[in-house]
Amino acid sequence: MHICLKSFCIFAVSISKTSITKAMKNISLDITKAACFLEAGAVEAFEPKVKAAQQALEEGTCPGNDFLGWLHLPSSITPAFLDELQACANVLRENCEAIVVAGIGGSYLGARAVIEALSNSFAWLVADKKNPTILFAGNNIGEDYLFELTEYLKDKKFGVINISKSGTTTETALTFRLLKKQCEAQRGKAEAKKVIVAITDAKRGAARTCADKEGYTSFIIPDNVGGRFSVLTPVGLLPIACAGFDIKELVAGAQDMEKACGKDTPFAENPAAQYAAVRNGLYQSGKKIEIMVNFQPKLHFMSEWWKQLYGESEGKDKKGIFPASVDFTTDLHSMGQWIQDGERTIFETVISVEEPEKKLLFPEDEENLDGLNFLAGKRVDEVNKMAELGTRLAHVDGGVPNIRITMPRLNERYLGQLIYFFEIGCGISGNVLGVNPFNQPGVEAYKKNMFALLDKPGYEEDSKAIKARLAQE
Repeated sequence: MHICLKSFCIFAVSISKTSITKAMKNISLDITKAACFLEAGAVEAFEPKVKAAQQALEEGTCPGNDFLGWLHLPSSITPAFLDELQACANVLRENCEAIVVAGIGGSYLGARAVIEALSNSFAWLVADKKNPTILFAGNNIGEDYLFELTEYLKDKKFGVINISKSGTTTETALTFRLLKKQCEAQRGKAEAKKVIVAITDAKRGAARTCADKEGYTSFIIPDNVGGRFSVLTPVGLLPIACAGFDIKELVAGAQDMEKACGKDTPFAENPAAQYAAVRNGLYQSGKKIEIMVNFQPKLHFMSEWWKQLYGESEGKDKKGIFPASVDFTTDLHSMGQWIQDGERTIFETVISVEEPEKKLLFPEDEENLDGLNFLAGKRVDEVNKMAELGTRLAHVDGGVPNIRITMPRLNERYLGQLIYFFEIGCGISGNVLGVNPFNQPGVEAYKKNMFALLDKPGYEEDSKAIKARLAQE
């Protein structure tokens, strides 16, 4: 078992702790309790590779260079464009009790991550007169799910944001057809087209053709931005604005991080470069699984978005760290045992939120049957913070390298920073790994088999072959 010998009390004072700017408090990265599992100087040894990887991104000489539109997207977004998105969101908000975001993968995960992080945890139970209910569909083919969704919407004034470059992605296209028909039946075609918005390709595809034919308001998914990097395009910004959150602050946060992780930022001060270096160092040392950890339930879908971003970007050519996630303290009572004592092929990246948005004090009880009066008068978050610190201590002592990302609060500005930090970190890391971070050839394998089994026109030969194979099994 490898145990970090440096005192845990210096956890927040790192050889590579990097604050984003000195002018204001921002998210920060601490790799102390990961770097100490590597040979001395191992992180610094990655500097030439990391710098070359980032330079390749900047110069467009890396694999997948036709999908680098996200790289300087934050600084290219104008106030006028955000106003245009907000105006569309306001129309939907004023005319809908519920808005269904139809999309899969990168077409919904980023928006959902931000919305869930900022929303009331019980928004679906609370009668919120200010904001419409945001629902997500088109990300599965569950008949019960879709039936229950359409039943829920029967007495609702609802709208739809259909997100698809092609308009033919099975899960999303199937869902959109159902919702389009239902919306038109309930509101009439003229009114329905005011509350159906398409986010799609500029010129091509079934979704573009449909939007033009029906007269829907539409926004463009840039050709040079892949789905998992698209949260700062209309794909993510419009749903987030519909939910009532400040997309200008979200973009401003991403702009903060774009500056902080610029190509001219020194390696030791560049958080994305440090993150890419240490995770590649750990991977080379035999750590094959990265577990994204949060101690805030609101960050569950941020982990889901991160898993797609890194899994789809790096998992190819028989390479790549496997991205997993846990919600603590909940999963300490399920996965905690494996993390503490299982195979030592893992490391953790913990997202820590310094200050919650609400305040709740633990009460005293006269009988004290649970023995918890020693906590009376303390904030619940203090208990959570000690659980977080105690867990990090235990896991590091148990041989699990630990990376820590600290957010001052859960708000739009810091979430924008976090999003861009992970995006640029992913682009650098994938290039250091030696893969194309911007394609996803493996995603097509299941589609080919599914279409063949469903006898889709054009798949006749594949259909014969797969059915013959199944008959022999």
